[in-house]
Parts: sequence; structure tokens; C-alpha cells
Amino acid sequence: MGEAGRRPIQDASSEDIPNGNAEESTNESRKEDPEIPTAGEGRQFHGQRRDGEDREGQPEPGLRTDSRAEEALMVDVLPSWREGKIRESILDFVVRVTREGGPDYVPPGERIAVFDNDGTLWCEYPLQVQVFFVLDELRRMGTTDPALLEKPAVRALLAGDVQALAGMPKREVFEPAFMVHAGMSVDAFKGAVGRWIEGAKNPRNGRPFTAGTYRPQRELLGYLRGHGFKTFIVTGGGIEFVRVVSERLYGIPPEQVVGSSTKNAFHATADGVDILKLPQLGSFDDREEKPANIELHIGRRPILAFGNSDGDLAMLRYTLAGPGARLGLLLHHDDAAREFAYDRDFRPSPLGEGLDTTDQYGIHLVSMKNDWRAVFDD
Repeated sequence: MGEAGRRPIQDASSEDIPNGNAEESTNESRKEDPEIPTAGEGRQFHGQRRDGEDREGQPEPGLRTDSRAEEALMVDVLPSWREGKIRESILDFVVRVTREGGPDYVPPGERIAVFDNDGTLWCEYPLQVQVFFVLDELRRMGTTDPALLEKPAVRALLAGDVQALAGMPKREVFEPAFMVHAGMSVDAFKGAVGRWIEGAKNPRNGRPFTAGTYRPQRELLGYLRGHGFKTFIVTGGGIEFVRVVSERLYGIPPEQVVGSSTKNAFHATADGVDILKLPQLGSFDDREEKPANIELHIGRRPILAFGNSDGDLAMLRYTLAGPGARLGLLLHHDDAAREFAYDRDFRPSPLGEGLDTTDQYGIHLVSMKNDWRAVFDD
């Protein structure tokens, strides 16, 4: 395993991080670094440079380049990432695995990068986006299903009790939430998601959920694809929910989304043919289930994995355990001024074991506060 792909990075922040606490941003903390593109420029990453497309100005996968050319290319890439060990490790890793003839060269077809979604690609605080969707759907539809009503999470959803939901483990909330749309066709479900996401906002900061994606991560996705990587989302969120937004927000087509799912069934009537959602869980794509589903749906071990919680740790370990150069990264939410600060005590998506084992597993800990010049587009 290559040194840069496994070199552990200690969290650069020495402050005590308040768990589960959001703080108001001051005008000073909101000022953009002058080196960062404007918000309009940042939005160019939405839905662009999807897999299979060339990125103008970048070398074709496998093209031999000299060190001076590589250095010149690195100057303008990842502009929302601060200079430092994390950014250097990413750039060095990509150069090594794409340099044809080098000891760490990886053919384009094997350059698989997997990203968690909630808390890794977009904001998940105070609750994951899909939970707010189900909350609004239950308010709209209601339910008389006694099996659902006996679930504490469903009662909290019906009551709109965000505080109670935030105190529950992710699976306790998501499993019954996945059952709410049982009997609906997958197409109808996707339509409901698409309509809802257009106007839905994070109740904590008032930001539209579609504007809650992390600019540095969109830059990284585009940079990887420009160097022959195929990028996948591997999420604990619902696979059909995330597929509605993945291409528009990240340039990742729906067939490259792996996630939790209910069981579905073929349904044919005189009116047509559909796939219906059933009231049984098919797969809850979290923790050890993530690498199992990577093998099932992707069929190749990734060479790069990026997550933000203990639920992503198995995916990172699986990635780093393979031969050759590898890179595993965990995002630490330690920036209360620009986003939210939380880790161990955020029950829906805790980061505790991950913080304690970065050295052991060779994981790079990314500080949102210290490694990112910007978080969002504004």
C-alpha cells in the first residue's frame, strides 16, 4: 500500500467541539476567501462532468505527463480546499494512480471512488434530508397502520418532534420511514421526492436542501472524474430517494447510487406495468452492509472511499485493505461557524470509533474547519 494513500492525518483542530450544537454564523466568519470562486462559479459543479465525460484541460486517463506539467495542473484544482497535508495527499494519490508506467498505476476501469452522501456530500444536521421528507409526507398523508403507529420514530415523525428523532439511532428512524410509502410505485415515489425537494429547506438554517451540498466535495468529484475515476454514492439513505437528486447535484447518474432499499415487486394491470414498493426492508446500507453492497452492486473494490461517520468505517476499511495505493478519508464536522459541529454524541450519525481509529486504519481525517476554504456556494 502506497505511503500517501495510507498516511494518517491528525485532526488539526485543538478546540473542544460542541456536540450536536449549531451556532449562528457571524458576518466575519461568512466572508469568502478572495482566492475562492464566486457563488456563481461554484454552482458550475452541479450536475456537470458526469462519469464518462472528458474534463477540458485535464490529461486523458493513462497519459504520461512530466512533473512540471503535473504541478501546473494542480495549481488550479480543488480551489475550495486549503493548502495542507489533506489536499496534498489527494493530489499525490491521483497523480500516482494515473501515471502510466508508474508503480502505483491503476487502469481507468479500476479507478472506483465511493462517497457516502448524508454528512459527506450534503448537510445532514439536525437530521438527514430524507427524514424531513418522510416527516412532511406523513403530515400530508397520515397513517392508520397499527404496525407503523407502534414505532416510536413514526409517532415522533407524525408529531414533528425533531428533537426526539435526533436522539434515536439512524436505523430506528429510517426503517419505519422506508415503510411509509409501501404500495406506491417507484415512479410515483420518485415524482413525490422531486416535487418536495424543490421547495424544502433545512429548518435549522433556512438553506434549501439542494443548496446544502458541499462545494469542496463537488470539486473533488469533478477532479476525480477528470482523471478517469468512476464515482459512486454508497449511502445509508434510501436508494430511490438519492437517485432523484444525484445526477443534478453531483453529476452521478442513478445507476451509480447504492443505498438502503425496501423490497420491490413487479406489478402488472390492464392500466400498465409498474414496480411497487413493499412494506419489507430489503437492505439497510450502513456499517458492514456497505462493503457487502459495494461487492453486490459495483463488483470492484474501490481505491478511494470518503465518509463522515462510524457507519462508513467498514467501507473505508474494505477500501484500504486492498492491494496497491489506496486513500480513505473521514470528514469531521468541526465548524460551527459555517455549518454545524458534532461527532460522538450525534446519535443518527455518530463519529466516535472513526476518530479513535484513524491511525490504526490509515484513514485521513478531514477537518471542515481547517481543510476547507469554503463549505457552501455562498
